Amino acid sequence: MPFPTHRPRRLRASDSLRRLVRETRLNPAQFILPLFVCPGQGVKREIGAMPGNYQMSIDNLVGECAEVQSLGIGGVILFGLPESKDELASGAYADDGIVQQAIRAVRQETHDLLIMTDVCNCEYTSHGHCGFVKDGEVDNDTTLQWLAKTALSHARAGADIVAPSDMMDGRVGAIREALDANGFERTSILAYAAKFASVFYGPFREAADSTPQFGDRRSYQMDPANGREAMKEIALDLEEGADMIMVKPALPYLDLIRQARDRFDVPVAAYQVSGEYSMILAAARNGWLDCERAMMESLTSIARAGAGIILTYFSKPAARLLA
Repeated sequence: MPFPTHRPRRLRASDSLRRLVRETRLNPAQFILPLFVCPGQGVKREIGAMPGNYQMSIDNLVGECAEVQSLGIGGVILFGLPESKDELASGAYADDGIVQQAIRAVRQETHDLLIMTDVCNCEYTSHGHCGFVKDGEVDNDTTLQWLAKTALSHARAGADIVAPSDMMDGRVGAIREALDANGFERTSILAYAAKFASVFYGPFREAADSTPQFGDRRSYQMDPANGREAMKEIALDLEEGADMIMVKPALPYLDLIRQARDRFDVPVAAYQVSGEYSMILAAARNGWLDCERAMMESLTSIARAGAGIILTYFSKPAARLLA
């Protein structure tokens, strides 16, 4: 055919045309906002490495969740900063732990808000690792007992979804068994199935006070070079009873989000982690990027890759733009 027959620019000629033919659309309902809850009253302490995000006491957290609900955002995921830490991560699974208290308070004030909880130990251990340390190594099978108790305590407090992020082998099965045995068959599991040992978690460690006191997490979090192994991890978590799976981080692993979407018929989530958020914000504050455009372009790329659920610190400003 002669050249003038095909002119793709015709469909880019105006904003109304571009909106009409847009292939990937964002909706606030697909966002999950991570929140950090700490002891005290009236606390709202900005996280230096993550401007616009805060460590909040429960009273302020409840107000934040009410705003999240009013914006039509899909839900929240709670991370806890306990009053004290020990080698057994006892604050993670205590019935009166900080997250457990927060779930009850939020549930009382915002009945329909979806509440997800991070199930891990790094915020609660004195050494900052995600499990029981034995002879300088994280002991996988002992850690499973902690994780199952934590998930069960969150479900009892009223969590809709528990999200294990530790990357221990067998943790989804242990959690599913504990939930089902105690009458919580309806509590969903979103598995951090492909969680990589990423440099992009740096700002989060300030937010959650979870920096390891020795070594690193590369013996349990995934090697960034391994894509096939990521698909194996996802398949194993689904076999053990995960209802949804997550790839974390998001932007450096868009190829794996796409592979997961193509291979597995379950909801796929991606976590736009603290480093991704802080990079965009820092560049915008230096005048190098337009913050709103960079925010929306990055979120669109994650959705385009195949994630139907996006955990992002941009949930509120993105929701306002989409309103």
